[in-house]
Formats: sequence, structure tokens, C-alpha cells
Amino acid sequence: MSEKTVTRFAPSPTGYLHVGGARTALFNWLYAKKTGGIFILRIEDTDLSRNTPTAMQQVMADLKWLGIDWDEGPGVEGPNGPYLQSQRRDIYDKYLKQLLEEKKAYYCFDTPEEVQVLRDKAAAEKKNFTYPRPENFPDESDAEKAKAQGKPVTVRFAVPNDKPIVVNDIVRGEVTFAASEIGDFVIQKRDGFPTYHFACVVDDELMGVTHVIRGQEHLMNTPGHQVLQAALGFRTPVYAHMSVTVSEGGGKLSKRERGKRLRREIIDNPSAYLLDAIKTEPEQFERFLDDNATPKDSSLINKWAEELGVDSTIIATAAAKNGGGNRSLRNEMINKSEAALAHKIGSTPSEVKKFKEGKVAFDEPIIIGEAEYLDLDLPEINVVDFLRGGYLPETMVNFLALLGWSPGGDREIMSRDELISSFDISRLAKSNSLFDRKKLISFNVEHLKLVDKEKLLSHFKDYIKIIDSPVLKADDALLSTLIKICEGARTLEDIEKKSRFFFSDSDNIEYDPKAVKKVLLKEGALDILHVIRGKLADMEPFTEEALEAMLRALAEEKEVGLGKVAQPLRVAISGTMVSPPIFDSVKILGKENTLARIDNTIEKFKS
Repeated sequence: MSEKTVTRFAPSPTGYLHVGGARTALFNWLYAKKTGGIFILRIEDTDLSRNTPTAMQQVMADLKWLGIDWDEGPGVEGPNGPYLQSQRRDIYDKYLKQLLEEKKAYYCFDTPEEVQVLRDKAAAEKKNFTYPRPENFPDESDAEKAKAQGKPVTVRFAVPNDKPIVVNDIVRGEVTFAASEIGDFVIQKRDGFPTYHFACVVDDELMGVTHVIRGQEHLMNTPGHQVLQAALGFRTPVYAHMSVTVSEGGGKLSKRERGKRLRREIIDNPSAYLLDAIKTEPEQFERFLDDNATPKDSSLINKWAEELGVDSTIIATAAAKNGGGNRSLRNEMINKSEAALAHKIGSTPSEVKKFKEGKVAFDEPIIIGEAEYLDLDLPEINVVDFLRGGYLPETMVNFLALLGWSPGGDREIMSRDELISSFDISRLAKSNSLFDRKKLISFNVEHLKLVDKEKLLSHFKDYIKIIDSPVLKADDALLSTLIKICEGARTLEDIEKKSRFFFSDSDNIEYDPKAVKKVLLKEGALDILHVIRGKLADMEPFTEEALEAMLRALAEEKEVGLGKVAQPLRVAISGTMVSPPIFDSVKILGKENTLARIDNTIEKFKS
């Protein structure tokens, strides 16, 4: 009887789940499901300086949203736990001791600076760096003395250099590495925790992992893992290193792009945070930031002087000059803007400056929060981005499965069960896969048609909850109606945006400037609204059928198309030219709200 397939996904909880990590989890999950095996979720949290419990919970929530469940792991205890590496230190110490006793590993007492000197020397000599193995390995007493002296104590594995290391990979085939390319590597850090490489090898053995499906970037780690496996008497699992997924620009899908986008916005829009401190119109400040423009309004100059805490004559003098004087004041204002941002995120102005210069990175929650504050669209990189973007989990699973794998034939739209039954690890591709966002949209359109009504309602509720939409006010019946009347939407975001106006106060409608110009300011538009308002007020019963009959009769009377009378009403009640069907919209709003919105529109835009 053949052994049971065991796969695993082992993320480090340092932030949100990247779509690349989600694809890795999905492929391992699909293969375990296809073969009737076990899928393990293991949390690699030995880097205590970077890991957070919040991040671990977010990763687990993202996997659950995708429908990727685990047979063993946090919350689903099994025979191979604990499933957090930070809780397995005693296990690692046992095998570390074995290697030390067998002289297959040795203590080191170098500082990072001393190791860097060795690296620099190798670089100067144009050689690959390999750590110089000592002739006599220090023993445990030497390690204790070094600790007492305050020296860092690490453990390195002594890589056998008698023969090349051959990795047999399902995707890459046979790949050979020279032992000299690897060198003796650290397996225990100075804090006493194992490195990723050592913990990974021990855990894969003890958890019975038979297949390791992971990203191509890990191929270079594999020879080191194999020599560790041999030294410990472990078996070698089957390896499959997936191809890289690239963006439409050809680069990797990197989380750094999100920070870069926010950085560009802060640099290009220096008034974004200053306007929190200086209460002025954005257009006035933007004109001031132009070297060739200066504020002429003395009251504005006095206001800025008061907010900046300087004498108004300083601003007046600077404003009267083009060139250096103007730039000097601008710099002062930008400094205040940086201070405002620093205060907002609980940082310092110097850290904000470093972020703008690309010297430091902001944490992901800060990037997301500031993007929302600035109404800035960030590149979708993490699983939660696609949830917030209104994509269905069925769409994401289908789309991710086809990045670097193909079931054969031309079929692309597949259910979860169809993916499981079709999944064949031998069909993983060598070539890079393209993260085609247009295709992702087209997949979402198809899955919006295929998913059953109850599940779609559940997905929509999840979506409006995570974005804290005003549509949350609706009950399930109304939400189902909104979904139905928004047929043709590409994403849940489209449905939410088209539905949002229903939940705005009637006297606080946000009007699209284009809709106002193209519809409401056209000659006769407000007159038509007057007529519609009167007819609606007298309409009994107030039904879709009666409304349609009234608008058609009015269009015939005015000798215009139905759109000419319906569009002013649409813009009046929704603020836009794009909304759910007008008759459905009026029915949902009700008579009182519809009349109030018409009245407010006429009052706001009358000459």
C-alpha cells in the first residue's frame, strides 16, 4: 500500500497573505484533495522580531475566505503538532544536539560585522563567499564561555563537499549544485531559535510531508535542505518548484509596489496632509505650490501665517517673490505636512522623510490606511486586496489555479470541484505566468453568473462589511434585490457603488460633476423635474408600472426619447448617470425619499 500524500503550506506571519503565497497554498491543497491526502498549515514564526499574532490570524482568515481549509494546523490539532514553529524549540534542539555530537555542525562566535568583512574580502577577490570552516570545532564549553563574554553564539552546518548535490524536481527536472556553492550555513541563530532551513527540514520529516510544492525562488534552498536531510537520516520529499508569476509590466508581483505608490502620492501631492493643519481650499494651495503663482488674498496669507506660527509679513514677502523665497515657504509648508502625517500614524517627521526618500518602509496596515485616507488605489497584491476589490473567492481560486498550471484543452472557467478532479502535478509549467488583470475581471463576471444566490448574498455581505459600506444598513431581502437589479456588474464593488446612493441622506447626495453638466444643467432639465415631481406627488398607487407609464407619457408629450426625461430623475435621486434601473431605484427609495431628492436637486441647481 502506497503512503498517504501529505502536503503543507508554511507561511511566515509577517503581514498579509500575498497572492503568490495563496497560489502556493492552493496548489498544495489541490494536490492533497486530488490524492485523498492531508494538507497541513504550519506557521513559520521563528523570526520573533517580524512576526505578529494579528498577521497570523489575517493569513488564516485569507485562506478561509478562499475556501482553503487544512486537515492539521492551528485550530485543527492533529498528531504532528504543535503547528507554530515558535512552540517546537525543544524538538529542534534535540536534532541540533545530534548534529553537534556527530561533528556535522559547529559553534561560531562571529559578530555580523566580522562576517561582513569576510564577505567583502571574497567580493574583492571576485570569489563566491563560503564561511571558512575551523579545523577544530568548538565544543559546548567554548560556547558557554563565549556567551559569558557577551559574544554571539550561532551554529553552522558543515556541508559535505565530497560530491555534487542533485535535486530531482518535478517541474525543473534534474538540477545539480556544487557543494562549494552552498558553504556552511547557519542552522541556529544567536537567539537560540533555528533558522528557516533547519526548522523546515525537521518539520517536513516529523510531519510526514511527502510533497513540497513551492515557489521557484526556493529551488536554491533545496540542496542545503537535502544535505541536512541526509545528515539527520531523513528521507527526501518530492519537490516541485512552481514558475514565477509576473505582472503585466514583466516584474514580480511585489508588496513593495504598494509602498512605492503611496510614496509617489505623498511626494506628488504635498498638500494632502497639510490641509489638515491649514484649512484652505486644495486648489488655492496647489496654485501656491506652483513657483510662478503666489497667493494674492491677504486674509489667506494671514490664515496661513497663523497656522504656521510665523509672522504674516514673512509669508507676504515670500509670496511676493518668485523663485527662492517662494520655494522657501513651500518647503516650510511641506515640513508641516510631513509633521501632520507623522502625527496621524504615530511616527516622527524624520521617519516620514526617510519613507519619502525610500530609505524605510511603512507597515502594511499604515499603507492601507493612508491609501484609504487619500482615496488612492493601490496595486492589488494581497488576498485581502481582492476581497476589498469585490472579487469572488471562486474567481480567485479559479484564476490562481491557472497561473503556472493547465488542465489541458481550452477550458478556463472551472469550479473548485472541477479543479480538484483535474489537478495533475505533472502539468505544472516551467515558464513564467502572467497575472492578467483583464482576464481576472472576465473570470469574475463569469463566476458572478454561476454562483448560487445564497452564496452570492453571503459574499456581498462579507464585502460590504470589510469596506464598512453604508449598504450594511440593508437587510438580506433588500441586499438580494440590489444584487438582482445590478446584473451585469463586473465585481461586488460595482454593485456596492451602484447601491450606495440608496443609503445617503436625501439632503446630502454627492453629485457627479459630469452628470450635473451633461444632464441637470441642460436647458429644460429642471423643468422636466418639476413636472415629474408634481406627477409623482399625485401618483396613487406608487408603483413601478405607474412610474413607467407616467415617464413614457411625459416623453411622448415632450416629443423626446424616454432617456431625456428619465435621466434628470436618475441624476436627481442618485447623483450619477449610472445607476440600477430607474423604476427599481424609485421603488426602493420610496415616494417620500424620491420627492425629497427631486426638491433638493431643483433647489441646488436652479439659476
